[in-house]
Amino acid sequence: MKDLPKIIPVFPLSNFIIFPKTSVPLNIFEPRYIDMIDDAMKSNKFIGMIQPKKSEKNLIVPQLHQIGCLGKISSFKETDDGRYLIELKGLIRFRIIKEINSDKKYRECEVDFESFQKDLNEKKEDLNFQDLEIIFKDLKSLFEKKGFIINWRALEQQSLNEIINALAMASPFTLEEKQVLLEAENLNIRKDRIAEILNTYSHDSFNNQTLQ
Repeated sequence: MKDLPKIIPVFPLSNFIIFPKTSVPLNIFEPRYIDMIDDAMKSNKFIGMIQPKKSEKNLIVPQLHQIGCLGKISSFKETDDGRYLIELKGLIRFRIIKEINSDKKYRECEVDFESFQKDLNEKKEDLNFQDLEIIFKDLKSLFEKKGFIINWRALEQQSLNEIINALAMASPFTLEEKQVLLEAENLNIRKDRIAEILNTYSHDSFNNQTLQ
């Protein structure tokens, strides 16, 4: 905990979440986020992923949700056209204390990790695979109806922790629903939240455009 920074650059990405102990690829092309990656690579390689709040007004600087996840750049590649292809590994969730005013093109926040120390534990959470079978069935239906392609055979070779978090990240849920999953205290609660969200969708709603 003592090695974690108090001020971090934040990457507000709508409808996107990352969890501790999961990795995601990112394609960076906006100049301000190219700058952010440059600065991160020169220091501790830390970036905070967080969702902007949904707003009725098109704010130039959107408000941010309070809780996000700190990631560390684990691989980096520059393309011929100047983009960065990075792999970001989730480490620990954070709560924003306040945004920092600076002359940088990207946003920075003072953050606190105190409430999420368990994210750093190496111990796997104990879950019964049978408890997840109905959830997996409903999720498969939802993914298929929305045209999402998931390699389920490969996914089921992973730990239950990785499966639940990977499905939560990739799911065609709304911004608000994904934020609920990110803020769930632990994996068991996250599993229950996924089931609750799925229950809000009837089989008919799988065919409409209400999912973001």
